[in-house]
This record gives sequence, C-alpha cells and structure tokens, in this order.
Amino acid sequence: MYCVVVLIFACNMEGREHNINWHQGPWGRCMGDECGPGGIQTRAVWCAHVEGWTTLPTNCKQPERPDNQQSCFRVCDWHKELYDWQIGGWNQCRPVLSRSHEKPLECLRGEEGIQTRDITCIQKSNGVPAEDVICEYFEPKPRQEQACLIPCRQDCIVAEFSPWSECSKTCGNGLQHRTRHVVAPPQFGGSACPNLTEFQMCRSSPCTVEESLYSLNVGPWSACSVPHSRQIRNRNRQNRQENKYWDIQIGYQTRQVTCTHKNGKTAALSFCNQEKLPITFQSCVITKECQVSEWSEWTPCSKTCFDMTTPKGNRTRSRTIKQLPVGSESECPQLEEAEQCYPAGMLQYLWCRYGWRSTEWTECRVDPLLSQQDKRRGNQTALCGGGVQTREVYCKCFVLTASRPVDRKLCTGPLPSTSQLCHVPCPTECETSAWSAWGPCTYESCDDPQAKKGFKLRKRRITNEPTGGTGNCPHLLEAIPCEEPSCYDWRITGLEECIPDNEKPCGPGTQVPVVVCVNSDGEEVDRQLCRDAIYPIPVVCEAPCPKDCVLSTWSAWSSWKQLRARSVLAYAGEGGVQCPNSSALQETRSCNEHSCTVYHWQTGPWGQCIEDTSVSAFNSSASWNGEATCSVGMQTRKVICVRVNVGQVGPKKCPESLRPETVRPCLLPCRKDCIVTPFSDWTPCPSSCQEGNFIHCMKQSRHRVIIQLPANGGRECPDSLFEERECEASPVCHSYRWKTHKWRRCQLVPWYVRQDSPGAQETCGPGLQARAITCRRQDGGQADISECLKYSGPLPPLTQMCQIPCQDDCQFTNWSKFSPCNGDCGGVRTRKRALVGKSKKKDKCRNSQLYPLIENQFCPCDKYSAQPVGNWSDCILPEGKMEALLGMKVQGDVKECGQGYRYQAMACYDQNNRLVETSRCNSHGYIEEACIIPCPSDCKLSEWSNWSRCSKSCGSGVKVRSKWLREKPYNGGRPCPKLDHINQVYEVVPCHSDCSQYIWVTEPWSVCKVTNVDLKENCGEGVQTRKVRCMLNTVDGPSDTVEDYLCDPEDMPLGARKCTLPCPEDCVMSEWGSWSQCSLVSSISKCHIYTECLRQPDDGKPCPAATETEACTLNKNCYHYDYNVTDWSTCQLSEKAVCGSGIKTRMLDCVRSDGKSVDLKYCEELGLEKTWQMNMSCVVECPVNCQLSDWSAWSECSQTCGLTGKMIRRRTINQPFQGDGRPCPSQMEQFKPCPVKPCYRWQYGQWSTCKVEVKDAQCGEGTRVRNISCVVYDGSIEDVGKVVDEEFCGEIEPIIDGDKKIILEETCTFPCPGDCYLREWSEWSLCQLTCFNGEDLGFGGVQVRSRAVIVQDLENQHLCPEQALETRPCNDGQCYEYKWMASPWKGSSRTVWCQRSDGLNVTGGCLVMRQPDADRSCNPPCSQPHAYCSETRTCSCEDGYTEVMSSDGTLQQCTLIPVVVIPTMEDKKGDVKTSRAVNPTQPSSNQTGRGRTWFLQPFGPDGRLKTWVYGVAAGAFVLLIFIVSMIYLAW
Repeated sequence: MYCVVVLIFACNMEGREHNINWHQGPWGRCMGDECGPGGIQTRAVWCAHVEGWTTLPTNCKQPERPDNQQSCFRVCDWHKELYDWQIGGWNQCRPVLSRSHEKPLECLRGEEGIQTRDITCIQKSNGVPAEDVICEYFEPKPRQEQACLIPCRQDCIVAEFSPWSECSKTCGNGLQHRTRHVVAPPQFGGSACPNLTEFQMCRSSPCTVEESLYSLNVGPWSACSVPHSRQIRNRNRQNRQENKYWDIQIGYQTRQVTCTHKNGKTAALSFCNQEKLPITFQSCVITKECQVSEWSEWTPCSKTCFDMTTPKGNRTRSRTIKQLPVGSESECPQLEEAEQCYPAGMLQYLWCRYGWRSTEWTECRVDPLLSQQDKRRGNQTALCGGGVQTREVYCKCFVLTASRPVDRKLCTGPLPSTSQLCHVPCPTECETSAWSAWGPCTYESCDDPQAKKGFKLRKRRITNEPTGGTGNCPHLLEAIPCEEPSCYDWRITGLEECIPDNEKPCGPGTQVPVVVCVNSDGEEVDRQLCRDAIYPIPVVCEAPCPKDCVLSTWSAWSSWKQLRARSVLAYAGEGGVQCPNSSALQETRSCNEHSCTVYHWQTGPWGQCIEDTSVSAFNSSASWNGEATCSVGMQTRKVICVRVNVGQVGPKKCPESLRPETVRPCLLPCRKDCIVTPFSDWTPCPSSCQEGNFIHCMKQSRHRVIIQLPANGGRECPDSLFEERECEASPVCHSYRWKTHKWRRCQLVPWYVRQDSPGAQETCGPGLQARAITCRRQDGGQADISECLKYSGPLPPLTQMCQIPCQDDCQFTNWSKFSPCNGDCGGVRTRKRALVGKSKKKDKCRNSQLYPLIENQFCPCDKYSAQPVGNWSDCILPEGKMEALLGMKVQGDVKECGQGYRYQAMACYDQNNRLVETSRCNSHGYIEEACIIPCPSDCKLSEWSNWSRCSKSCGSGVKVRSKWLREKPYNGGRPCPKLDHINQVYEVVPCHSDCSQYIWVTEPWSVCKVTNVDLKENCGEGVQTRKVRCMLNTVDGPSDTVEDYLCDPEDMPLGARKCTLPCPEDCVMSEWGSWSQCSLVSSISKCHIYTECLRQPDDGKPCPAATETEACTLNKNCYHYDYNVTDWSTCQLSEKAVCGSGIKTRMLDCVRSDGKSVDLKYCEELGLEKTWQMNMSCVVECPVNCQLSDWSAWSECSQTCGLTGKMIRRRTINQPFQGDGRPCPSQMEQFKPCPVKPCYRWQYGQWSTCKVEVKDAQCGEGTRVRNISCVVYDGSIEDVGKVVDEEFCGEIEPIIDGDKKIILEETCTFPCPGDCYLREWSEWSLCQLTCFNGEDLGFGGVQVRSRAVIVQDLENQHLCPEQALETRPCNDGQCYEYKWMASPWKGSSRTVWCQRSDGLNVTGGCLVMRQPDADRSCNPPCSQPHAYCSETRTCSCEDGYTEVMSSDGTLQQCTLIPVVVIPTMEDKKGDVKTSRAVNPTQPSSNQTGRGRTWFLQPFGPDGRLKTWVYGVAAGAFVLLIFIVSMIYLAW
C-alpha cells in the first residue's frame, strides 16, 4: 500500500513539473562605477505555473534556472564620439506578393516592392561591431526596411537614322549605310535595342580598272623584349641608367606585315604590290611598375595637451619609393597618409558639448529707441518706458569647469538673441491734497501742556505715493506760532431759542450756545477733556414785541467778499422799535485772520546706505526689491526748519514733536564682483613654412568675456580683455626642382633583329635614348627624390625617340628662334636652319621645296577693343560712408542711402576676338555710373493739438487731442499708425468737470417792496430781488465772476420773488428752511419745509402754519442716484516715455435719475457700491527700427577668371523691426562684378584620321595624333576657346579634363577593304530620370552612348562584332515624356511618329497600344462621285449631297439636296422659291443676307422617301379638298 501511494505522489509531481517553468523579466539598466564593458545588469527570475500563478523556486528545475545577472557595456555620454551606426546601402527592390495575380495591360507607375539594408553598431576607430544598445543610447536604430517601387519596364529608345552615307565604292557595286544612336538604354527588364545600322546597295559607273582583291595589312607591335645577344650586352650596359629609383632598359619590339584578301583571309606577300615593305622593328623601353615600401609606424599625435578650440591633432605615416615607374602608364600610389588624433590621457575632454552662453543683460536704455523715433528727445535725462538692452554671446564647452570662450564655429545651434526690448519704470510723481483749514491754537505737545508755546497747524495728505517712497514728497504740515494754546476747546454748533430777560414775553434776552468738546484735529471728544477750556457765554438777542421791527438772522459769511447780511421781515408800527438803517443790515470782515509767519520742516534726500557693524544678527538670506541682501545699514538725511518765503531759520521755530526722522535703517544688497571668463586659447600661428625670403610678422591673440558686471561696491573688472603677442618666426619653405642631365647615346634595335630587313644598316635608323634626373633644392643642394615628387610636379620624361642619320639622310641644325617683330601690323618674322655635314652637297637636301631652310610667320596686330559684359552691379555707396550723402543722418540702424555708383565689367578683345587683359584697352576694368539709393522717409505726423474741453461740464467725460498726417512714408520708412478716414490719429483721456467748478452765487434778498401804495402802513404783498452771478469756485470759495453759460441754467436761482410784509399787528414768521429729503418715492412719502414765529401777533391773532408738506415725486422733488463709468482712455504713458507699459483709465460719474450728471457727493452720501476697476495696465508697442550689421568685406571672386565672376558682401539683421518701426530692407547682400581676366587652359586638338605609317600599306595597325594647345576662353562651358601662344599657359600644369597624363598619339586600326568594324562612340546622351507624370521616382539619372556596326562587304557579315552600348549614372537629370505625333490626313493616310518632350523624334518610348492609326482606307473604296472615306472608314457624301444607300447598307450614289429659301420678316414678298440646283459647297453669290437657307433632304440613306414627305403630300391633298368645298358652297 505504501508503495502505491509513493508512486501516485511521484506521478503527480512529475505532471506538475511539466506545467511549472522558469520565467524571466527584461534586463534592467546597466549599472557600474566606470564607463565601458565593466557594467552589470540584472533581471528578475521567478518560478510560475502556466496558468500564471507564482510558486516556490524549488518547484522548478534548478539546472534550467536562467541567469539573473550578466556583464554589460555601461554607456556614457562621451561614447558618442566612439560608436556610431554603420548604415549599408539598400538592397535590390523585391516585389511584394499581390493578392491578385492579374497584371494590368498597361503599366502606369510600377510594382510595389520592399528593400532592406544592413545596420550595425560599430566602433568608429576600427569598424568592429558592437552591441546595438550602445548606439541606441544616443540615437534610435534607423529603419532596416522600406517600401520601394519597381518601375515599369523601359524599352530601348533610339534616335532617327542619319542620312545615307556615300557609296563605299566610286565605281561598280558598293554599299551605303545609315546609323542611329541610343537615346535611352533598356531598363527594368525592357526590350533590347534594335539594329543601329541599315545598309542598302548602291551602284556607280562601271570600273575601268580591275578592283584589287588584296591589301597590305600592318599588324600591331609586339611586347617590348630584352636583347639577349652577347654581342650587344656591353653596349646596352653603357646606355643603361643605373639609379636608386629606376633602372631603364631599352629593348625592342617587332610587328608583322601580311597580305590580306578582301574576304579576310591571309595570302602571300607577293599578291600585294609594294615597293618597300614597312619597318618591322623599333626600340622600346622595358616596362617597370612603381614599387613602394611598407607603411611606417604612425607618428606621435601633434597635440600633447587638450585644446578646446581644436581638440584634435594629426599624425602621419609614410612609405618610400623603391622603383619609379618606367614606361608604365600607372603612377606611384600615395606616399603619405594623415589622420586626426587626440592627446594621450585626455579622453575625458573629448566629449565636450559646445553651446552658446550669454553674459548678463546690460542696463535697460531708452535713448536708443528715442533716437530712432524723435531725435529731439534723444538728449533728455531721466527717460523711462520701453527700451533696449544687449548682451554678449560666446561659445563654450559645457563639460569642462573652465568656461573659457572657444571658436564660435564649434557651436552649431542657433545664435541666441543679443538684444531685447525692456522697460524702465516711469517715476510716479508725488500728488497731495489741498491744504486743510488752519486748526485751533494748540500746544506743541498735549502731553506737556505746561509750555506756553503754541501752534496753529494745517495739513495735507498724499493722494498718490511717488516712486521711491514718501521722502520725495513736499512737506505735509505747516505751523503758525500762536498765543494761549489749548489742546481741547468748545465748538459752538448752534444757538438755542432767544429767551427774553425777566420772563417778559418780548424784548432783550439771551441765547444759550449749543457746544461740543473737540481736540486739536477737530474731532469730537469727551466733554470732561474741555474742563479747563473757557465755556462760551450766552449770546445777547432780542425777541421782537408786537409792532417792533423784525429782522432776519445773519446770513453765512460769503467766501468771496467775507460779507454777511440780514433783511427786514416786518417794519415797526407806531410805538414799536424802528428798523435800523440800511448800513446796519450788512457787515464785512477781513478774509485773513491768521499771521503770515508760516513755518515747516524741510527734509533732504536720504543718503547712501552705510553698513552698520553693530548689527550682526541679521538674516543674510533676506531679500529687498528682489535682490539678495547681506547686511543692515543706516541712512541719514538733513532736516531744517524753514520759514515760508524767507528760508532756513532756527529749529525752535518749528514744532519739535513734528520733526521728521533723520536716521533710518536700510538693507545693504550683496556686493557683486566682476566675473570674467578665463582667457581663450591663443589663436593658432601659421604652422606651415613661408615662401621666399620675406617673413610676415604674424600675431596671435586671445580674449575673455565679462559675464557679470560689478555692483554695490564689488570688485571692478580687469582692464585687459584682449591680449596679443607675436608668433615665432616660421621657417622658410624649401623649393625643389627637377634637374635633367644630358641625353645618352641613341640606342638602336639589335643588329641580329634588323639584319634581315631589306636595306638595313647597322649604324643608322630610329632608336631610343635615356637620361638621368635628380632632385635639387633651389640653392642647388641635393634632395631626396620624394620631395620633388611632392612639390615639383610630374617627373620629366626619362627617354625619347632619337634618330641616327643614315648616309642618305639630310641633316639640319635646330630651328632658330623667330626674329622679333618691328611693331608694324602685318609685318613678318622669320626663323632659319642650316644643312649640316655632307648634306650640304646633296642635291635633294638643297631642295627648298622638300627641306625648307626658312620659315616665315606674320606678326600679330596689336588692335584691342573694349566692350561691356554682364549685368550692372547693385548701387554701392563709397566705402566707409555709413551715413547718407543727401543730408539725412541715420542713427542706430546702419542704413545707407544717397549717391553711390554701380559697376559693369569691361572685357578687352584683340583683333582676333580673343580675350586679353583689360590693361591692353587702357581700362581699369569697370564702367562706373552714378546711382541713387533712396533714403527712407518715415511717416510724419503733426504735433499733438491742444486738449479739447471736457465733453461734460458736470461729471465725467472725455477730452481729445489729435495728430494729422503731414507726409506719408516711402522707400521703406517707418509706417504710420492706424489713421482714420481723414488721416488723423486720436488720443482720448477721461476728464472730470467738478459740478461745483462754476456755481451760481446769490446776494441776500432785498427788502420786500410793497406794491400796494395806498395803505399807510408799510405792509402787504410786494416783490423782493437779488443779484445772481455765475462765479468760478475755488478751494477758498467763489473768486471771479464768469459768463453765465458756464453755470447750469437749470440750477440758476431766481432773481425776484413775491413777498409779504406783515403789518405791525400781524405774526412775523422766519424765512422758510430747505425741504427735507424724500426717503421713498410715493404718494405716501412726504417732504417738509419749516419756519418759526419771530414776533407774536397783537390781540391774540393766530400765526400761520409753521410746516408745509409735499408729496415726493420722482425727478421733481425727489431723485435716485447711481454710479456710471466712462469708456477706457487710450493707453497713457509717462511724459518721459514714448512706448512701453502704461495705464488706461476711466472715471466714475454720478448720474441722477433724470439723466443729469451731478456731483459725486450725492452718490457717496448714499454709500453706493463701486464695483468697477478704474485703472488697467496696457502696453504701447515700442516702434523698434530694424537694426542691421555693417556690410561684410567683399568676398573672394567667385571665378578666378572669365566674364561671370562676382564678389558678394552681406549684412545680417541684428534686431528685427517691431511695431511701427522702420522695416528691414529686402536687400541683404550686394554683388559687384570682378575685373575680367582671360582664362587659359591646355586643350587637345582633334584626332587626325587613322593613318598607317607605311606608305604602301592600305590597312592594319596605324596611329592617329593630336596636338595640345594653349587656348584662351571666357570661363564659360560654352566657349571652346581660341588658340594663343603657349607662353600664356606657362604657369599652368598640363592637365586636361582632370587628367595629368597627356596623350598626343595612340594606336588605331584602319579597316581593310571588306572588314566589318565598329564606329566611334556616339556622344553621351542627355541625363534622363525615371519619372511618372513628371515626378522623379528617385532611381537617379542615366546617360548612354553607343557604337554602330559598319559593314563594307555583305559577304563578311558573319565576321561583324556586336553593336556596343555603355551607360553611366549622372546628376541633374530631367523628366522626359514621349507622345505620339501625327501629321494631317492626306487622303486616307498620314504619318505617325513618337516624339520626346524636348522635340527629338525617336523610335520606342511611346506605348504601342496607344499608337494612332496611320491609314483609314475604306473597303470597298469610295468610287462614287462626291463621296469620300470618313473617319469611321465608311463612305459618306460631301456637304450639299445626301446619301442614297443600297439594300446591303453600302453607298449607292450621292444626290444633290434642293435648297429652300425661307423668307424673313424684312422680305416684302412671302413666296417660297426653289433655288436652282447648284453646288452647295460653292460660295453663294447672294450676299444680301435677307433670308436663311435650309436644305430639305426628301430621301433617306436607303434611297427611299422620308416620312415627312408623305405627311406634306397628305396635308396638301386635304387643303385642296377644303378649298374646293368652300368654292362649291359659295356658289
């Protein structure tokens, strides 16, 4: 039983093991202390079931546990310079399997495909592959696969055939051929090219002489062989150049001469007629290739220490020549290699990240902007508003701690801006309120009332705090010394009722004043504080008795005349107290009761903040005005006592308790020392040697940059920011030259080789000779040959052809130089030679026709003419003129204008139209012409007009001022601001007109004048009058009388009113008071007016009511009040600013319910809520003019010679324009033509025709030659040049088409009669791209050239070579289209051809399925008269004829159509006439145009009558029956 349980448990465990496996997470980040391969990366490894739950690691097989740690390569930033992606080229595009296997009949664009490429992370130094994660750290891995396009197959395209050649034979039967060349090669599986040659037979006149069937054929020269005969060994050794670098051996080569039948077979020489067989041997040089040694070790790096400007140095390695090439066309390989290297041990410096760093911004300055906009304000001080600040930018390495400047070229990012707009806060002026009234006489200090000194004070408060604190405000207190001061006093607020004395009902009495206790500031305080003050005594008064005169109370003192008055309310009766005279009804007083001796404290400005060393516990981390502070200091100021209008007095004259403070603490900002960068590295001195004996004194310099300017007493900047020193003298360059030695003896072909040749002689004939060459310095010293190979150009020839004259040869001296020309145009110069030795006696040598001894040459005619070439240059100001020449000075924006000059180059040509130096034409190379650069004129506006009056006389309104346009901008001047339709710009500000600014002032009412004069008593109804004036209201009250229109006419008081004088026994009431205010507008709410009884009536008569009431009615005696706001003003700036930050304002207005603006106090008394913002910040954009740099120096000429060279200078934008500033000009570069210089080059002439050297040989190996000439040309590709003397190319190395090897002679093959051969290569075709609908598909351009096959005998066609084709890639290709073209039809045929989009007619390129028809013949042909074959290939009739068709649908005949003339409304006759049968295609003779002609066709195409003919006949028959019936009925 136990065994069974164990077995079951084991089986279960085995089953679980298959479902539990190791799982691992991704590798983590590579960690380590050092960069490179020493890193470690880890990952999580756990044991889990296939269902996803984790189990114990012991449940998984331990031998299969994956590693959770591995070594890795820790990548650091400096590895970026060591590793990079190596990107291979894209592989061939392979088609993608399409879902549908059907391909379209016509290929439009191509077939989609896919292409791949290999991408590997490698070490830059040795190309060893590395892990991809290293390169992916810096740059994502480029894509390895991309979609591509397999273009449509392109068949070969050929041009049209050339005209037929001449007949190959002048007599008998021959061949003519014509050829064509390939325009575009077959691509992408296109069909091959057709035959490029066509032949046809031709026949000339019969031959009179039998045609030769054999030709003498000269074979090619064999390879150069070394002589092996012992007899000539010593002789060859004497002529052998034994040298360290070359070993010249002269050998020989031979060739065969055969007789060839025209069918290509070789025959015996006897079949060929020859007088003398060609030479079959010649001397040659044994070819030896260049041999070099192995590379040497690399030299140490040229830099031994790190330099941020040029961190890399150079190292070189070299190899030497063991054997120079002799007789070989190949040159020696490169002898020296160089590569960049780093200083040893400086690897940590290699990873400099270069970037721009900037200094601090300079202080914000307003004057540059002001000088651009308003030059009259440029010299003002205390400017504010928008300004400009600048900074310096330099390049540095951010890895190194030393941030010294480096070469600006090392920083590749965009250059940070060096200027920006800024804002200088405008100072706020201190604004104060008006002075308060003088206060009571009070002690200087109420805390010490024992002193007898007292002052009356008046105060004002600060309504707008200024910039920099209240210390910049005027004094706020003024004092007047006074006597009997007190701190508290009684103030009378009113008087009680007049109580007669002795309890009498009337007569003299007293009024008790109503008082409150106030302090010196007028504030009500506890009555106990006034216990020491004198209490006001009762005022004497008089209660009128019946029949006494009754007077009103005194009016208030008027502010403008200090006058008060009272009036008679009732005259006295008999026995009563009489009224005083009129003078007693008015009183006046002086308006200035106080003394004019006024004192106040005057303060000076706060001094400099001086450090207070006694305070040490100050927190150094505090800040003040956004700037760190480091200590506490103290400030002092001067305080003096000043008497108004006098000056400084003693301090005891002013209240000591009110003396301002003279000392206050302050915070000292931290000192800022000047910070400069370390000096940059010294600029490099020239490392190469200097030519010649003249040594240039070169200097090197270094500089440093101020990063932070000193402030707050910090350390000043050093004086020297730039240093310069002289470089060490450079060594003088050694120059080298080839030295050639004398030519050795002329060496012939060995005698054993040429002895079998007919007429051969042992000591004469052609041969070769050699010479020695050494390398020398200019001083003649010996130098290594490698120096000359490096500095002295190609090696001079080591061998040359020579001739040992035979006995029959003529020998001459060398030609002399040409004699000088005498300067006359058309003169002749000569050169001579003479016969030498036995040649003088030989008749054939003295034959001047064969061997001339004198050569003549015409002298050149020195006639030169100048002519202008090219375009005019830009208008250029004279150098150094940075301001206008027309009187306009441009400040700050470096714009030039005024008079300048433009230039056009002059070319000088000789009489042969060859370009020569311009000095030959006595010209400095230019035509100058004056020109004008227009000066920019800015928009000009007038000055600001005066402010208009406030739009409201009461409350808040607006006032306006304007500028108008005086001159529009032109020539790029500063534009105008936005103008209205009448070219004006406005500025609007809110204004407030004090409703009490102009007030109505009334005098007291006059005595009531009774109108009823019949009564004896002076009582009853009458009239009162008073004067009403409009007056200017000031702080001190009404001052001046003004016009009445300035006051509100609705508020004008009455100047007259009705009145009633009580009789002596009547009750006398006081004047009515003011109406009380209505609290609510309704019929229930009332307002009241009160009066009081001044004299009781006699005999108990009643007094009238003392109160009147009136219902509250809106906008009549009761009003609502509410706030209103004006519109925003325009942005307002400080007076000393023209742009920048400003404020827009608006004002509150109190509006009555009837719409009238009233004084703000009505709204303020109601405590209405003010929810509006009255001020808002705004910005007036600064009109910054475009700031340009200076013009750069003129560049080097774009061409070293020729007609098209030009020099360019440029300028850049330092500050773009902003706002309404002057915009930048469009011209940022100027060009100027270079002086014309002739271009010279070596140029090949045309190859001569291939000639067999032997006189009697007809075909075989020959030579063709060409010469090399010095030509002058104008620098353009099109100019082929004109030949000039070789001396003009004396300093030009003979290089033609980039090849130093000059080939003037080459072997060629002249075809024998009957041979089949290839023509010369055609010219390279135009560069053609693979395109679709004019769009390049990106496969690059291709050019092609071809060789056609020429057959001379049809029997030898089987021996012909294949026609040849060559292609090459090209740039600057074009897209061409191919379209079918067709000529007009001529009968039933026309010509159809394919044409390229540039007009070239070709074969191929056009789609065959789209080819138009070239033939449209009808079958059977159209033989009927007036019939023709239509485009549908059916027979039709000409115009004017109708078709009559047969039963089988073919045309039977063409019938003439009758013509019917339909009359128009203008015709007087309405009859219808049938015209005669004429040819309708002929022009009609009737030109009146009065009718329209219709052709009626009664017959259909089948020849039968049409249906409408039957209808017309039936209608005519019915009409006839109708007419007959009507006639019958009429009868």
